[in-house]
Formats: sequence, structure tokens, C-alpha cells
Amino acid sequence: MELAPWAMYSAMILLVTLLGALASSRCGRRKLNLPPGPSPWPVIGNLNLIGPLPHRSLHALSQMYGSLMHLRLGSVLVVVGSSVEMAKSILKTHDISFASRPKSAEGKYTMYSYASMSYCPYGPYLRQARRICQNELFSPRKLDFFQYIRLEEVRALLRGLFESAGAPIVLKDYVSNATLNNICLMAFGKKYLQEKPEAAAIVPPEEFKEMIDELLFLNGVTNVGDLIPWLNFLDLQGYVRRMKKLSKKFDRFLEYILDEHEKQRRLEGDVFVAMDLVDVLLLDDPSLEVTFDRQGVKALAQDMIIGGTSTSTVTIEWAISELLKRPEIQDKATEELDRVIGRDCWVEEKDANRLPYIEAIVKETMRMHPAVPMLVPRLAREHTVVGGYDIPAGTRVLVNVWAIGRDPTIWDSPKEFQPERFVGNPIDVKGQHMELLPFGAGRRMCPGYSLGLKMIQLILANLLHGFKWRLPEGMKAEELSMEEIFGLSMPRKVPLRAVAEPKLPAHLYGARS
Repeated sequence: MELAPWAMYSAMILLVTLLGALASSRCGRRKLNLPPGPSPWPVIGNLNLIGPLPHRSLHALSQMYGSLMHLRLGSVLVVVGSSVEMAKSILKTHDISFASRPKSAEGKYTMYSYASMSYCPYGPYLRQARRICQNELFSPRKLDFFQYIRLEEVRALLRGLFESAGAPIVLKDYVSNATLNNICLMAFGKKYLQEKPEAAAIVPPEEFKEMIDELLFLNGVTNVGDLIPWLNFLDLQGYVRRMKKLSKKFDRFLEYILDEHEKQRRLEGDVFVAMDLVDVLLLDDPSLEVTFDRQGVKALAQDMIIGGTSTSTVTIEWAISELLKRPEIQDKATEELDRVIGRDCWVEEKDANRLPYIEAIVKETMRMHPAVPMLVPRLAREHTVVGGYDIPAGTRVLVNVWAIGRDPTIWDSPKEFQPERFVGNPIDVKGQHMELLPFGAGRRMCPGYSLGLKMIQLILANLLHGFKWRLPEGMKAEELSMEEIFGLSMPRKVPLRAVAEPKLPAHLYGARS
């Protein structure tokens, strides 16, 4: 049967259009001017070049291929920026182009199908979530209002250390208690794992800390299934199984928190007033651009738990570790504290501006040990040109802030812990200076950086003011391991064990009789 002329013409036009599109696509690919990078192997790409500490592997590669380089990890195109100039281009100049997040197993299984602020795509949902968290937790007014909580938790931390004086302690356990209790009181209204036996029965406090560590680890792993999709169903490394198991544990705890808030709302009825972040998120507010379903509320609550504990705890542990290796720095910090604060009271938040050397120690710790060494991966929303190179839409984009912190063109003796470099130095950590980016910058900058900075400075200053820190008996400074493990955060490989010796009058510690 012969085709009608109009059908033949239509078929020819369709064929020519398809061939033209294919040719254009191939031509476009040939013309892409990608940044320099290593030649990929079949199937695995450059995965063979990425070791257990990816920030170090990528730093070494950047020494060969430049401050903007590309790699093929499996079938995924990845671009890495490792200099101040590239960080500025990615996080500031082209911020909106790189403001989204790639799909990944951790975002799907541990973050309620990308409902958290850390993993959700860029758009109205992210803007609404950040706006609510800013208004309810992180605005200057709210931070001032919640200051009494921070002070109470720091006092409890100091009292606990006083009661353990003279014996080696795992510092991380004490600091994480203070930071976790602080964020729970601010966001949820209660210290659930201490004040609510039912919650502690669901997840014992010690197990909860292990859950946070596991979540941070799993959110930083190189999951082969994300990079070679046809291998995803095999779960070769077992990471997805661990993610699913961990997600169920967190979900039971978060469901309990939401049930408690909804029960209180029903009891109060028409007189109910939202008192904390979860109350606000559960409200059915028609004025909001985006409303949050139950999964979204749990994801944002989990964001607060992780973000409110990990950065502060990791940074403080690294700071004390560095001071144990350099006791002369600890002595210099003590001299400043004794001179400015005196030996008859504790450090308060209002004292921060009067303690430039303590501030310098915090900045130097964040330079050498950024809590999130490569920030959370970004996704190119559109084709963008950076430094004269093409970055196609769909590319994963990383900024290696760990490498920037070791750039000898920026820092003298970059491998040495020298707080003095920041005394009188205007560089800050608020996302404006690309030399120091512990909280990121731009639209995906950590929304709680101001709270994290307050907690770090307050806790560290009081740890140094109230105690003389030393290593356990028989251990030398050079024997203290400074190895890290990689994840979403970068903690010590072996938790720090140290001895705290009180040096202020006993009544200041408020020890129980």
C-alpha cells in the first residue's frame, strides 16, 4: 500500500529533524571544552584514583591537573574546584547555576527521599524550609532568646568534666551531649533522650550517638551504585542496606517527637500556640508558599539534629587535639583568658569579641580540619562556563575546601597549626571569604552557621579556661594520631582521649555534693 504524499513528507521531515538533532548533539559533545582531567578507564572511569579519603585524593590530582579539573566517576561527570578563584566562581558568581543537588542513595534512603535541606533540589521547597528555620531558630532575635539554653548546657558539660577530673575521658561524648541537648531544646522543646523515658526506650542515648556517626559516614561514602547505575541493584558495598536499617531507627525516634507535638496540640485545642520548630512545621498555614507533609517535617527535624551536633563536636575535638600537640598554644590561650575574663567567672558569649586568640584558634582549626571537607555536592542546573571551561548541565560539582586550606599561595606553612595567622586577619567564616569556607557559601550555605559558631567558641573558650588539658599518663604528644575518617563530616579516626585538670575555684563548676 502506497503512503499518501502528506505522510511521506511528514516522515521525511521527522527523519531529517531526528538526524539533525543527533548530529547536533554529537557535534556539541565534540566541542565541549571540559577542564583538564585524567583519562578514564572503561566502566569505572576514574574511580580507581579515589582512595578512602577522597578530599586528599582529589587534592593530589589537582596538583597535576589544575584548580579546576574533571573526572569520570563511573558514568558520572564530576568537576572539582580547589582554589579560591574556583570556589568564588562556583559558590558566588555562578551560585544559582550550581544550587541544586544530585540524586544519591543517601538522599533517598536517609533523608526521606530528598526532603531535607541538605539534599532537596533547589526551588520553592528549599527556600521555604530555610526561611522557617531562619525565623524560628537562627535569626539574631531567636539566638539571643535561646542563649540561656546554651549557657545551661555548657555549664552541665563543665560540671561533668569536673566530676571526671584526673581520669582519661572521651571528649567527644561530653561535647556531643551538650550540642545535642542544645539543639533538641531549641527545635523540639525537650531533651528527649534525657527527659523522656519513652524516647530513650526507643533509642538509648548512647546508641543515638552511634546513629549520628553512622549517618554522617554513610552520607559521605562513594556508593558505586550511584555512579554505575546498572550495578545499583547489587549493593556491592552494603551501604544501601545500612542506610535503610539506619533510616528505620531514626524514623521511630522522629515519629515519637511528632506524635508528642500533635498530642499536645489536640489537648490545647483552640488555645494552642506553636512553641518550637516542629510545632511551626506541623501547622497547616495556607499563607506558606510550600507546606510540609509528615516526611518533610521529619527530614527537617533530622537536619537540625545532625547539623546542630556534628560541626561543633568535630571542630572542638580537633581543636583540643591540636593544642595537646602544641602545649605552648594552650598556654597562650590560657594567658588571654586569665587576663580578659579573670579566674572567678566563666566565659560568656558577650566575651567573644574580646578573645581574639581564641577566635584565631577556632579559625585555624576550621582551616586545617573543615568539618565538611568538600561541602555537600552540588549539581549543575544548566550549562555553565567557569574559567573558560564548559560544565554541562547535570554535572556534579565539588569544592575542595580542605585543599584550599592547604594552598601554599594563600597560607604560609599551610601544614602547620598556627593560630597567629588569624590574629588581626579580617578573614571570617561567614561565606564571604573564599579562603575559609567551613560552612560553605551562597544559596546552599549551612543555615545554622551562626549557632554553630557560637557553640564552638563558647564551649572551646570554657574548656580552655576551666581546665588544663593533657594526654593520658605515659603518652607523648608525637604519639597522638591525627588521622581522620571521611564522611559528610571529617572526624578523628580514633576519638580523642584526654585528661582534664580543673584550674578554677571549685564552686564555679557547680559540682553536685
